[in-house]
Amino acid sequence: MAKDRERVFIVVGLGTFGRSVCEVLSAKGAKVIAVDQDPVLVERIKDQVTQAVLLDSTDEESLSNIPLEDADFGVVAIGDKIEASILTTAILKKAGIPYILARSVNELHSRVLRQVGADEVINVEIDVGTRIASRLISPQILDRIPISQTISMAEIYASKAFWGKSLTSLDLRRNANITVIAVKRNTVSVDEMGNPLKAEEIIFPDAQTVLKESDILLVVGRNDDIELFKDL
Repeated sequence: MAKDRERVFIVVGLGTFGRSVCEVLSAKGAKVIAVDQDPVLVERIKDQVTQAVLLDSTDEESLSNIPLEDADFGVVAIGDKIEASILTTAILKKAGIPYILARSVNELHSRVLRQVGADEVINVEIDVGTRIASRLISPQILDRIPISQTISMAEIYASKAFWGKSLTSLDLRRNANITVIAVKRNTVSVDEMGNPLKAEEIIFPDAQTVLKESDILLVVGRNDDIELFKDL
């Protein structure tokens, strides 16, 4: 069987956010074409990506010199240059890139990016700020990832009331409208020298799984139900 080809990402804008995207994608084995009009930023990333290109991404003719037809994903990571990010997104969409993620700086910018072809829009400052504020106001919730406007996946400490009880006896799906998809459990053992060894175990539970102290539950549910669940 032929091996699936590596996915190709084009990342435009090599500031802090774009550079981080390039580094993570490259570390995971993806082919990354990094683009910016700042020679310093291009030079900085060139040894970490498949190809680093110095050009103005708002110039459609210049962009046509890189293999856009081979790209599976486009990431428009341009920050405060709103016009450039919109034009670049439109050009990449016109070139036929299947999926484009673009960074926005405000709500109007987000709407325009979607109108010109972005499949996904993120605002790094708002997203991070929202997650930090949510964690501060609800410390029992370690992390929360939105799935839709009303549904999220969250990591929540197992309530003391759950310790020593099985999932079947708790019946959280019926009693709390929550689905437990995994349990993160820290275990401690001792090596041959008597030193404690800590390890993290991920359990994909069945109905008979018994919850223990310090367990962290990975759950999926409606946002309102998650807020109620954390206080049980």
